[in-house]
Amino acid sequence: MRRISTRALWLLLAVITATVAAASIILTPWFDLDPCYLCIFQRLLFMVLALLAILATSGIAQLTTFAGLLFIVVSAGGVSVAAYQSWLQWQPADTVSCVGGQPNLLEQLIEWLGEKVPALFLASGFCEDRGLVIFGLSLANLAGLVFSGALALALWAWWQSKTRHLV
Repeated sequence: MRRISTRALWLLLAVITATVAAASIILTPWFDLDPCYLCIFQRLLFMVLALLAILATSGIAQLTTFAGLLFIVVSAGGVSVAAYQSWLQWQPADTVSCVGGQPNLLEQLIEWLGEKVPALFLASGFCEDRGLVIFGLSLANLAGLVFSGALALALWAWWQSKTRHLV
């Protein structure tokens, strides 16, 4: 059985995560969506994942390992953020919200980024709003699926790179 090269897997992950980040940027004005702090943070995570996946294609063993492990950690964080936002959206209307009193560190980061580059990072919505729904899934649900798939593929790429050295 022929193995897929580790570099090809990382390149595939770079294309997938960059495409999702670009899609989120394009869909926002196209469908007049109001992204929330968690939506914008997930967009930022997809951008970071694309960069890490590109670094993992370098062919430099230490850089590939480091970028790959960081990719795994960041994508696991993305799964958590998307799951939390999905949970908020599944609650009865007007019972929970992601906005509170004092802005947390994440909200402060997104607020700062929104001031610097509003076209990419301006948060104007509420996390519990489902917004655009595709095949019965909110964008947070879909992001969770993509983060999960990226995590699984990254684990496979990382495992494959480790087992090659043992053979």
